Amino acid sequence: MSRSVARTAAALLALGALAYTAWVLEVLVRTGLDPVRTYVSELAAADQPLGGLFRATDLTAGLLVLAGALTGLAGTWGRRRGDRTAGRDPWAVGGWIALAVFGAATVADSRLPLSCAPTVDPVCAARETAGLVPATHAAHAVSSSLAMTGALAALVALTVAARRHDRRGPLARTGPALVALEFAATAWTLAAVAAFEAGKGVWALGAGQRLQVLLVAAWLAVLAYSLATNAREGRR
Repeated sequence: MSRSVARTAAALLALGALAYTAWVLEVLVRTGLDPVRTYVSELAAADQPLGGLFRATDLTAGLLVLAGALTGLAGTWGRRRGDRTAGRDPWAVGGWIALAVFGAATVADSRLPLSCAPTVDPVCAARETAGLVPATHAAHAVSSSLAMTGALAALVALTVAARRHDRRGPLARTGPALVALEFAATAWTLAAVAAFEAGKGVWALGAGQRLQVLLVAAWLAVLAYSLATNAREGRR
């Protein structure tokens, strides 16, 4: 990957990571939603007063990450003269593709918002269970699942690629810990969602999911820093 491509991908991913943490604004503004109990995506629900703001930040984050991932993918395939190995690492290629899926699915997420907030609105939850919500509400679960699947695959694949090429880099050093924490947060979130859907409480669903998305943003920031560092030091 050339220095200019690496710098471009790093800038796009760093901005994407920042936009992906826009939900922390709930600390500063009154949303009416309990961050310990509610889905992050409920901030962007169609019936929420600040829904438009959070849908816009999700859209921005998805587009930036998608652009950064495609830039990284293009750079991974690029070859230096005499370098027979560039562009042939399946972990890197697969990781960038998975990250592009995450970005595209996040864009879709922003265009397919929940119609209401099921964790705080019993009527909304009943309509959701009965299948009486709009198609966009139902489709949101699919796009969200696809986004997180892409994110998890990217975390694993690009961290492995980083460790295969240069274990001194920021991603190679800190990536494994972030991946382990991300899988733990994902397990917490899935268990909490299952409990909520079974009518057994929320199990701090909001806290688990916020940790989950925060760790993705942190990993994106480390990836961006690693790319920038490699570009500055002239490493591939």
